[in-house]
Amino acid sequence: MKKKVLVGATNFSQNCAKGRKLLEDNGFEVIENPHQRPLTREEQLEYISEICGISSGNEVWDREILSKAKNLKIISRFGVGYDNIDVEACKEFGITVSIARGLNGAAVANMAVGLILALYKRIPMFDRTTREGKWVRMMGTDLDGKRVGLLGFGDIAQKTAKRLSGFEVELLAYDINWNEEKARELNVRRAELEELLTTCDVVSCHLPNLPETRGFMNMEKFKKMKPSSIFINTSRGPLVNEEDLYQALKNGVIAGAAVDVYNVEPVPTDNPLLTLENIICTPHTAAESYEAFERVGLNTATDIVNYFNGKNPYYAITPKPF
Repeated sequence: MKKKVLVGATNFSQNCAKGRKLLEDNGFEVIENPHQRPLTREEQLEYISEICGISSGNEVWDREILSKAKNLKIISRFGVGYDNIDVEACKEFGITVSIARGLNGAAVANMAVGLILALYKRIPMFDRTTREGKWVRMMGTDLDGKRVGLLGFGDIAQKTAKRLSGFEVELLAYDINWNEEKARELNVRRAELEELLTTCDVVSCHLPNLPETRGFMNMEKFKKMKPSSIFINTSRGPLVNEEDLYQALKNGVIAGAAVDVYNVEPVPTDNPLLTLENIICTPHTAAESYEAFERVGLNTATDIVNYFNGKNPYYAITPKPF
């Protein structure tokens, strides 16, 4: 009987053909997510008892579900953030967790820069009004010469900084775990949080989703930002108090925002952020590019194959099994 692998990411066969082929060539049966959304709890429970490996999308793997995973040995995250996986439960149950560190960073960085430009140049509004038969012409804002603050200075923030350098911006970053070598290489100046929030024209969030960072961006911090500043979040929704962001945008505390992630996903249609004109909302798609999917999909497949061949995964979050 073939070992079964569940893939939570969508369009795996289409976008990750090399990864699927690798799994099949090594004797695995691949069970794909057929939906354009994360798997539901009921769908996860349907497969949990028979699968030995998971290429995890954004579906939640909590202790209750994992306790029913009698044959599961490895969860290879289709991405970098792993807040949807109960790592402590995995350690207890002997399940290895790995991530695709650095493999989708370029896609997210490109999206972050794209959202900044879209806000400054009013691209979504111009597109919509032109299609409506209107000829709305308004002044935009140039990114050149602005001060950009990065909340977090990990791989994605570093890739964002590299791309922004071509706009001749001044780059500041705030991170408890500072990488001075990368900062010098990318011409990024370390800043305290107060300076970053109060002086930057753009604040781009690249923090990890941890208990201590949830709700990190709230009204207190938005009020420190300049009224002309904009806020970008391509990291994780729970880092931001959405009600505070809504009020900050509605009342002119900050000028605009662009978010790819939300507290609840898919984002409910009654989320008040969707009613505002000064925000761009996208459906958690920053990491999704053909190139990134091919790299990440192949990595998740390789991690699973390697595990069952007695080799360590590319980047393990839990203690390495071998």
